[in-house]
Amino acid sequence: MLNELFTKLESYYDEMVSIRRYMHQHPELSFQEYSTAKFIQDYYEKLHIEVMGNVGGNGVVAKVYGKKPGKTVALRADFDALPIQDEKDVPYKSLVPGVMHACGHDGHTATLLVLAKALNELREELEGTYVFIHQHAEEYAPGGAAPMIEDGCLESVDVIFGTHLWASEPTGTIQYRTGPIMAAADRFEIEIQGKGGHGAQPHKTKDAIVIASQLVLNLQQIVSRKVNPVESAVVTVASFTAENAFNVIADKAKLVGTVRTFNENVRQLIEDEMGRIIHGTCYTSDSAYKYDFVRGYPAVVNHEKETEFIISCARDIEEVQIIEETEPQMGGEDFGYYLQKVPGTFFYTGAKPVTNDEGYPHHHPKFDIDEKAMLIAAKTLGTAAVRVHKE
Repeated sequence: MLNELFTKLESYYDEMVSIRRYMHQHPELSFQEYSTAKFIQDYYEKLHIEVMGNVGGNGVVAKVYGKKPGKTVALRADFDALPIQDEKDVPYKSLVPGVMHACGHDGHTATLLVLAKALNELREELEGTYVFIHQHAEEYAPGGAAPMIEDGCLESVDVIFGTHLWASEPTGTIQYRTGPIMAAADRFEIEIQGKGGHGAQPHKTKDAIVIASQLVLNLQQIVSRKVNPVESAVVTVASFTAENAFNVIADKAKLVGTVRTFNENVRQLIEDEMGRIIHGTCYTSDSAYKYDFVRGYPAVVNHEKETEFIISCARDIEEVQIIEETEPQMGGEDFGYYLQKVPGTFFYTGAKPVTNDEGYPHHHPKFDIDEKAMLIAAKTLGTAAVRVHKE
Protein backbone atom coordinates (compact mmCIF):
# COMPACT_ATOMS: atom_id res chain seq x y z
CA MET A 1 0.00 0.00 0.00
CA LEU A 2 2.71 2.47 0.96
CA ASN A 3 4.73 1.51 -2.09
CA GLU A 4 1.76 2.38 -4.28
CA LEU A 5 1.36 5.70 -2.49
CA PHE A 6 5.04 6.55 -2.85
CA THR A 7 4.99 5.66 -6.55
CA LYS A 8 2.04 7.97 -7.12
CA LEU A 9 3.63 10.81 -5.16
CA GLU A 10 6.85 10.47 -7.15
CA SER A 11 4.93 10.51 -10.42
CA TYR A 12 3.15 13.70 -9.33
CA TYR A 13 6.28 15.46 -8.12
CA ASP A 14 6.43 17.78 -11.13
CA GLU A 15 2.82 18.79 -10.47
CA MET A 16 3.71 19.46 -6.85
CA VAL A 17 6.53 21.77 -7.95
CA SER A 18 4.26 23.50 -10.45
CA ILE A 19 1.62 24.19 -7.80
CA ARG A 20 4.22 25.49 -5.38
CA ARG A 21 5.72 27.84 -7.94
CA TYR A 22 2.34 29.14 -9.05
CA MET A 23 1.49 29.95 -5.47
CA HIS A 24 4.90 31.52 -4.94
CA GLN A 25 4.20 33.86 -7.84
CA HIS A 26 0.73 34.73 -6.56
CA PRO A 27 1.00 35.20 -2.78
CA GLU A 28 -1.73 36.71 -0.62
CA LEU A 29 -1.50 38.16 2.88
CA SER A 30 -3.23 36.76 5.96
CA PHE A 31 -7.02 37.12 5.90
CA GLN A 32 -6.81 38.23 2.25
CA GLU A 33 -6.19 34.83 0.63
CA TYR A 34 -9.35 34.78 -1.50
CA SER A 35 -7.77 33.68 -4.79
CA THR A 36 -5.56 31.13 -3.05
CA ALA A 37 -8.53 29.59 -1.27
CA LYS A 38 -10.42 29.40 -4.57
CA PHE A 39 -7.42 27.75 -6.24
CA ILE A 40 -7.34 25.10 -3.53
CA GLN A 41 -11.09 24.51 -3.64
CA ASP A 42 -11.09 24.29 -7.44
CA TYR A 43 -8.29 21.71 -7.33
CA TYR A 44 -10.38 19.39 -5.16
CA GLU A 45 -13.54 19.95 -7.14
CA LYS A 46 -11.78 18.94 -10.36
CA LEU A 47 -10.80 15.69 -8.66
CA HIS A 48 -14.39 15.18 -7.41
CA ILE A 49 -13.17 15.22 -3.83
CA GLU A 50 -15.59 16.50 -1.19
CA VAL A 51 -14.54 20.02 -0.27
CA MET A 52 -15.90 22.95 1.72
CA GLY A 53 -14.73 26.55 1.47
CA ASN A 54 -15.11 29.54 3.78
CA VAL A 55 -14.36 27.43 6.84
CA GLY A 56 -13.71 29.84 9.68
CA GLY A 57 -12.98 32.53 7.12
CA ASN A 58 -10.84 31.66 4.11
CA GLY A 59 -10.14 28.12 5.24
CA VAL A 60 -10.73 25.08 3.01
CA VAL A 61 -11.41 21.54 4.21
CA ALA A 62 -11.48 18.46 1.96
CA LYS A 63 -12.25 14.85 2.83
CA VAL A 64 -11.35 11.50 1.30
CA TYR A 65 -13.26 8.44 2.50
CA GLY A 66 -11.60 5.05 2.58
CA LYS A 67 -13.70 2.03 1.62
CA LYS A 68 -12.97 0.32 4.94
CA PRO A 69 -13.87 1.64 8.43
CA GLY A 70 -11.18 3.27 10.51
CA LYS A 71 -10.04 6.38 12.31
CA THR A 72 -10.42 9.94 11.12
CA VAL A 73 -7.00 11.48 10.57
CA ALA A 74 -6.42 15.15 9.80
CA LEU A 75 -3.48 16.66 7.94
CA ARG A 76 -2.95 20.43 7.96
CA ALA A 77 -1.19 22.94 5.70
CA ASP A 78 -1.26 26.76 5.85
CA PHE A 79 -1.32 29.03 2.78
CA ASP A 80 -0.89 32.72 3.68
CA ALA A 81 2.12 34.85 2.71
CA LEU A 82 4.07 37.71 4.32
CA PRO A 83 4.42 41.46 3.67
CA ILE A 84 7.99 41.10 2.35
CA GLN A 85 9.48 42.05 -1.02
CA ASP A 86 10.78 39.00 -2.87
CA GLU A 87 14.48 39.60 -3.70
CA LYS A 88 15.26 36.21 -5.25
CA ASP A 89 16.40 35.99 -8.87
CA VAL A 90 14.30 32.97 -9.88
CA PRO A 91 11.67 32.35 -12.60
CA TYR A 92 8.97 31.86 -9.96
CA LYS A 93 9.66 35.12 -8.12
CA SER A 94 6.60 36.76 -6.57
CA LEU A 95 4.58 38.88 -8.99
CA VAL A 96 2.95 40.81 -6.15
CA PRO A 97 4.98 43.83 -4.97
CA GLY A 98 5.77 43.70 -1.28
CA VAL A 99 4.26 40.24 -0.74
CA MET A 100 5.97 36.85 -0.85
CA HIS A 101 5.89 33.32 0.50
CA ALA A 102 8.84 33.67 2.84
CA CYS A 103 7.97 30.81 5.16
CA GLY A 104 7.24 27.82 2.93
CA HIS A 105 3.44 27.87 3.11
CA ASP A 106 3.28 27.53 -0.67
CA GLY A 107 5.22 24.29 -0.31
CA HIS A 108 2.97 23.09 2.50
CA THR A 109 -0.09 23.60 0.32
CA ALA A 110 1.39 21.90 -2.74
CA THR A 111 2.44 18.96 -0.58
CA LEU A 112 -1.02 18.46 0.89
CA LEU A 113 -2.90 18.90 -2.39
CA VAL A 114 -0.87 16.27 -4.20
CA LEU A 115 -0.96 13.92 -1.21
CA ALA A 116 -4.75 14.22 -1.17
CA LYS A 117 -4.85 13.44 -4.90
CA ALA A 118 -2.74 10.32 -4.44
CA LEU A 119 -4.72 9.06 -1.44
CA ASN A 120 -7.99 9.65 -3.24
CA GLU A 121 -6.84 7.37 -6.07
CA LEU A 122 -6.16 4.67 -3.47
CA ARG A 123 -9.41 5.13 -1.54
CA GLU A 124 -10.63 1.61 -2.36
CA GLU A 125 -7.72 0.29 -0.31
CA LEU A 126 -7.88 2.88 2.48
CA GLU A 127 -9.34 2.69 5.96
CA GLY A 128 -11.14 5.52 7.69
CA THR A 129 -11.49 9.16 6.73
CA TYR A 130 -8.79 11.63 5.70
CA VAL A 131 -9.37 15.32 6.45
CA PHE A 132 -7.20 17.85 4.63
CA ILE A 133 -7.17 21.16 6.50
CA HIS A 134 -5.96 24.08 4.40
CA GLN A 135 -5.60 26.90 6.87
CA HIS A 136 -5.53 30.61 6.16
CA ALA A 137 -3.82 33.30 8.26
CA GLU A 138 -1.18 31.42 10.20
CA GLU A 139 1.21 34.37 10.10
CA TYR A 140 -0.98 36.95 11.79
CA ALA A 141 -2.76 36.57 15.13
CA PRO A 142 -5.51 35.79 15.95
CA GLY A 143 -4.77 33.37 13.09
CA GLY A 144 -6.94 30.97 11.15
CA ALA A 145 -6.72 27.81 13.25
CA ALA A 146 -9.07 28.86 16.07
CA PRO A 147 -11.95 30.02 13.82
CA MET A 148 -11.58 26.91 11.64
CA ILE A 149 -11.85 24.73 14.75
CA GLU A 150 -14.91 26.70 15.86
CA ASP A 151 -16.38 26.07 12.42
CA GLY A 152 -15.97 22.31 12.83
CA CYS A 153 -12.79 21.35 10.95
CA LEU A 154 -11.85 18.91 13.73
CA GLU A 155 -15.26 17.31 14.04
CA SER A 156 -14.84 13.54 14.59
CA VAL A 157 -11.05 13.83 14.07
CA ASP A 158 -9.09 11.27 16.10
CA VAL A 159 -5.55 12.47 15.38
CA ILE A 160 -3.80 15.29 13.52
CA PHE A 161 -0.38 15.68 11.92
CA GLY A 162 1.39 18.67 10.47
CA THR A 163 4.85 19.59 9.26
CA HIS A 164 6.83 22.72 8.54
CA LEU A 165 9.35 22.81 5.70
CA TRP A 166 12.44 23.91 7.61
CA ALA A 167 14.95 25.75 5.43
CA SER A 168 17.64 25.86 8.10
CA GLU A 169 18.09 22.06 8.02
CA PRO A 170 19.33 19.89 5.11
CA THR A 171 16.85 18.05 2.94
CA GLY A 172 16.52 14.50 4.22
CA THR A 173 16.20 15.61 7.84
CA ILE A 174 13.15 15.05 10.03
CA GLN A 175 13.16 16.84 13.38
CA TYR A 176 10.72 15.99 16.16
CA ARG A 177 10.10 16.75 19.81
CA THR A 178 7.73 15.43 22.45
CA GLY A 179 6.12 18.19 24.49
CA PRO A 180 6.63 21.88 23.69
CA ILE A 181 8.27 22.38 20.27
CA MET A 182 7.20 25.98 19.54
CA ALA A 183 6.43 28.79 21.95
CA ALA A 184 3.35 30.77 22.86
CA ALA A 185 3.63 34.07 21.00
CA ASP A 186 2.17 37.10 22.77
CA ARG A 187 2.29 40.81 21.98
CA PHE A 188 2.36 43.86 24.23
CA GLU A 189 2.00 47.59 23.81
CA ILE A 190 2.90 50.21 26.42
CA GLU A 191 2.17 53.91 26.05
CA ILE A 192 3.85 56.30 28.47
CA GLN A 193 2.16 59.64 28.99
CA GLY A 194 4.59 62.12 30.51
CA LYS A 195 4.71 65.90 30.28
CA GLY A 196 6.60 67.43 27.39
CA GLY A 197 8.45 70.67 27.36
CA HIS A 198 11.48 72.63 26.21
CA GLY A 199 14.71 70.68 26.03
CA ALA A 200 16.40 73.39 28.08
CA GLN A 201 13.89 73.10 30.94
CA PRO A 202 13.80 69.43 31.98
CA HIS A 203 12.77 70.32 35.52
CA LYS A 204 9.35 71.36 34.21
CA THR A 205 8.73 68.08 32.37
CA LYS A 206 8.13 64.38 32.86
CA ASP A 207 10.42 62.96 30.20
CA ALA A 208 8.61 60.05 28.53
CA ILE A 209 11.83 58.85 26.87
CA VAL A 210 13.68 58.59 30.18
CA ILE A 211 10.71 56.83 31.78
CA ALA A 212 10.35 54.39 28.87
CA SER A 213 14.11 53.74 28.84
CA GLN A 214 14.00 52.87 32.53
CA LEU A 215 11.06 50.60 31.82
CA VAL A 216 12.95 48.74 29.07
CA LEU A 217 15.70 47.94 31.57
CA ASN A 218 13.29 47.01 34.36
CA LEU A 219 11.41 44.57 32.12
CA GLN A 220 14.61 42.62 31.49
CA GLN A 221 14.66 41.62 35.14
CA ILE A 222 11.54 39.51 34.75
CA VAL A 223 13.26 36.64 32.96
CA SER A 224 16.54 36.95 34.86
CA ARG A 225 15.04 37.32 38.35
CA LYS A 226 11.41 36.16 38.34
CA VAL A 227 11.30 33.17 36.01
CA ASN A 228 12.66 29.84 37.25
CA PRO A 229 16.00 29.33 35.45
CA VAL A 230 14.95 25.84 34.30
CA GLU A 231 12.09 27.40 32.32
CA SER A 232 12.50 29.24 29.01
CA ALA A 233 11.10 32.69 28.35
CA VAL A 234 11.77 35.78 26.26
CA VAL A 235 10.67 39.38 26.80
CA THR A 236 11.63 41.51 23.80
CA VAL A 237 10.99 45.21 23.37
CA ALA A 238 11.06 45.43 19.58
CA SER A 239 9.94 49.01 18.99
CA PHE A 240 10.57 52.26 20.90
CA THR A 241 8.83 55.29 19.40
CA ALA A 242 9.09 58.88 20.60
CA GLU A 243 9.62 61.34 17.76
CA ASN A 244 10.26 65.00 18.56
CA ALA A 245 12.31 67.96 17.48
CA PHE A 246 15.90 68.06 18.76
CA ASN A 247 15.02 70.61 21.47
CA VAL A 248 11.76 69.10 22.73
CA ILE A 249 11.39 66.72 25.65
CA ALA A 250 8.90 63.99 24.76
CA ASP A 251 5.53 63.82 26.43
CA LYS A 252 4.74 60.41 24.91
CA ALA A 253 6.63 57.22 24.21
CA LYS A 254 5.43 53.85 22.94
CA LEU A 255 6.97 50.43 23.44
CA VAL A 256 5.89 47.38 21.44
CA GLY A 257 7.25 43.88 21.79
CA THR A 258 6.70 40.19 22.25
CA VAL A 259 6.74 37.58 25.00
CA ARG A 260 7.56 33.93 24.25
CA THR A 261 6.96 31.09 26.71
CA PHE A 262 6.27 27.35 26.81
CA ASN A 263 4.69 27.03 30.25
CA GLU A 264 1.24 28.55 30.85
CA ASN A 265 2.15 29.42 34.45
CA VAL A 266 5.25 31.29 33.26
CA ARG A 267 3.14 33.02 30.61
CA GLN A 268 0.75 34.31 33.28
CA LEU A 269 3.62 35.25 35.59
CA ILE A 270 5.23 37.44 32.92
CA GLU A 271 1.96 39.17 32.05
CA ASP A 272 1.35 39.95 35.72
CA GLU A 273 4.93 41.01 36.43
CA MET A 274 4.96 43.32 33.44
CA GLY A 275 1.85 45.04 34.77
CA ARG A 276 3.40 45.45 38.19
CA ILE A 277 6.71 46.81 36.86
CA ILE A 278 5.01 49.22 34.46
CA HIS A 279 2.83 50.54 37.26
CA GLY A 280 5.78 50.91 39.63
CA THR A 281 8.04 52.61 37.10
CA CYS A 282 5.37 55.11 36.08
CA TYR A 283 4.30 55.70 39.68
CA THR A 284 7.80 56.74 40.72
CA SER A 285 7.98 59.18 37.82
CA ASP A 286 4.44 60.49 38.40
CA SER A 287 3.37 59.61 34.85
CA ALA A 288 0.39 57.84 33.30
CA TYR A 289 0.41 54.78 31.07
CA LYS A 290 -1.63 52.33 29.02
CA TYR A 291 -0.71 48.66 28.97
CA ASP A 292 -2.13 46.03 26.63
CA PHE A 293 -1.01 42.40 26.73
CA VAL A 294 -2.49 40.54 23.78
CA ARG A 295 -2.32 36.78 23.98
CA GLY A 296 -1.39 35.21 20.68
CA TYR A 297 -0.98 31.55 19.81
CA PRO A 298 -0.51 28.98 22.55
CA ALA A 299 2.61 26.84 22.67
CA VAL A 300 2.72 23.90 20.26
CA VAL A 301 2.80 20.93 22.62
CA ASN A 302 3.25 17.58 20.88
CA HIS A 303 1.70 14.42 22.27
CA GLU A 304 4.12 11.65 23.18
CA LYS A 305 2.42 8.68 21.48
CA GLU A 306 1.89 10.51 18.20
CA THR A 307 5.44 11.87 18.21
CA GLU A 308 6.90 8.40 18.67
CA PHE A 309 4.61 7.27 15.86
CA ILE A 310 5.82 9.93 13.41
CA ILE A 311 9.42 8.90 14.17
CA SER A 312 8.60 5.32 13.18
CA CYS A 313 6.92 6.59 10.01
CA ALA A 314 9.96 8.66 9.05
CA ARG A 315 12.11 5.55 9.26
CA ASP A 316 10.11 4.09 6.37
CA ILE A 317 11.08 6.95 4.05
CA GLU A 318 14.17 6.11 1.98
CA GLU A 319 15.02 9.79 1.38
CA VAL A 320 15.11 10.52 5.14
CA GLN A 321 18.74 10.35 6.23
CA ILE A 322 18.57 12.06 9.62
CA ILE A 323 15.88 11.71 12.29
CA GLU A 324 16.70 13.80 15.33
CA GLU A 325 15.18 15.46 18.34
CA THR A 326 15.21 19.24 18.05
CA GLU A 327 15.42 21.95 20.65
CA PRO A 328 12.24 23.94 21.30
CA GLN A 329 11.87 26.92 18.98
CA MET A 330 10.77 30.33 20.25
CA GLY A 331 8.82 30.95 17.05
CA GLY A 332 5.03 30.73 17.25
CA GLU A 333 2.57 28.54 15.31
CA ASP A 334 -1.19 28.31 15.71
CA PHE A 335 -1.02 24.54 15.14
CA GLY A 336 -1.01 24.59 18.95
CA TYR A 337 -4.77 25.15 18.91
CA TYR A 338 -5.35 21.83 17.09
CA LEU A 339 -3.21 19.96 19.61
CA GLN A 340 -5.28 21.37 22.46
CA LYS A 341 -8.31 19.60 20.97
CA VAL A 342 -7.03 16.29 19.58
CA PRO A 343 -3.87 14.17 19.89
CA GLY A 344 -1.18 14.78 17.31
CA THR A 345 2.28 16.06 16.54
CA PHE A 346 4.00 18.79 14.52
CA PHE A 347 7.44 18.15 13.06
CA TYR A 348 10.04 19.82 10.84
CA THR A 349 11.03 18.59 7.39
CA GLY A 350 14.48 19.77 6.32
CA ALA A 351 14.33 21.92 3.17
CA LYS A 352 17.60 23.82 2.94
CA PRO A 353 18.39 24.78 -0.68
CA VAL A 354 21.44 22.87 -1.89
CA THR A 355 22.82 25.93 -3.73
CA ASN A 356 22.83 28.10 -0.62
CA ASP A 357 25.60 27.30 1.86
CA GLU A 358 24.31 29.66 4.49
CA GLY A 359 20.58 29.18 3.95
CA TYR A 360 18.36 32.23 4.18
CA PRO A 361 16.17 32.12 7.28
CA HIS A 362 12.41 32.09 7.29
CA HIS A 363 10.87 35.55 6.73
CA HIS A 364 13.93 36.68 4.76
CA PRO A 365 13.51 38.46 1.37
CA LYS A 366 15.61 35.75 -0.30
CA PHE A 367 13.98 32.80 1.45
CA ASP A 368 13.57 29.67 -0.62
CA ILE A 369 13.29 25.90 -0.16
CA ASP A 370 14.64 22.75 -1.72
CA GLU A 371 11.48 21.56 -3.45
CA LYS A 372 12.51 17.92 -3.06
CA ALA A 373 11.64 18.34 0.61
CA MET A 374 7.96 18.51 -0.36
CA LEU A 375 8.10 14.91 -1.57
CA ILE A 376 9.65 13.82 1.73
CA ALA A 377 6.98 15.71 3.66
CA ALA A 378 4.24 14.13 1.55
CA LYS A 379 5.63 10.63 2.07
CA THR A 380 5.99 11.14 5.83
CA LEU A 381 2.51 12.58 6.28
CA GLY A 382 1.06 9.96 3.93
CA THR A 383 2.73 7.13 5.83
CA ALA A 384 1.34 8.46 9.11
CA ALA A 385 -2.15 8.84 7.63
CA VAL A 386 -2.20 5.27 6.30
CA ARG A 387 -0.44 3.52 9.16
CA VAL A 388 -2.36 5.23 11.98
CA HIS A 389 -5.23 2.80 11.45
CA LYS A 390 -2.93 -0.07 12.45
CA GLU A 391 -1.89 1.52 15.74
